[in-house]
Amino acid sequence: MTSADRRTTSGHLTINGREMYAEDTRPHDVEGEDAGSAERAPVLLLHGGFCSLESLRPQADALAAEHRVLAFERPGHGRSADVPGAFDYDRGVDDVLAYLDAMGVDQAHVVGYSDGAIIGLLLAMRHPQRVRSLVAISANLDPSAFDMDDEAGSSPEPESQPEPEPEPQQEQPTVEPGSERDWYQRLSPDGPEHVDVVLDKLMELWRTEPHIAAADLGAVTAPTLVMAADRDAVPVEHTLLIAKSIPGAQLCIVPGATHALVAERPELISTVIGDFLHGR
Repeated sequence: MTSADRRTTSGHLTINGREMYAEDTRPHDVEGEDAGSAERAPVLLLHGGFCSLESLRPQADALAAEHRVLAFERPGHGRSADVPGAFDYDRGVDDVLAYLDAMGVDQAHVVGYSDGAIIGLLLAMRHPQRVRSLVAISANLDPSAFDMDDEAGSSPEPESQPEPEPEPQQEQPTVEPGSERDWYQRLSPDGPEHVDVVLDKLMELWRTEPHIAAADLGAVTAPTLVMAADRDAVPVEHTLLIAKSIPGAQLCIVPGATHALVAERPELISTVIGDFLHGR
């Protein structure tokens, strides 16, 4: 689908008293989505920590062929200004609920990556009526399961080491490693000098949260796809635990990728997500 085949509305919304950037993309043949319609249920994208919506642009474009795609940038990310205080996942859940209410959406397919996947899991546990289905990409249940040293060397994180040349036939990254800092400097209304404040808050978040008991994932009733990479900052065993703890969940381990899998294998991930959502 080309950009001419879809309509995107973008701008800032007031969500829980804070101005956040948001996008609403619809195929031209979709005039009015009904959250009760499996074919037309909107998809909500939740980006990762120190990411903008640009990190999920390939997935957004692919999904917009069949779905209305909603997305917003949390405070301190992308085009949304930072706010005083620490980051926390509970606030992320509250912001998702407020955003869905503002958009008049009762229920959505939720696709979350990294921090966004953690927020998606919490949302599906606490507010199952709002989640039609869930795709959780590279989530972790507690800080001990997330290797921040590995993350710094393998994700689109500032000061990461150059990636080796891809093997023949491997998909080319859509987002160059290390470019999240570049996106922040280009997009943030707080200015490039604020980047270290945001990174300090994120490091504190990743050191102290989340705290989700695997047994509590049994409360997730939505059809769920759990995804991660074979070289992820989250161990494969931990991803398997998440999938096993959610009733009926599907599991996908992406080969030859790191925690930056959405950038390293964009076409594969978009295809897997699209297949999972088909007919739901």
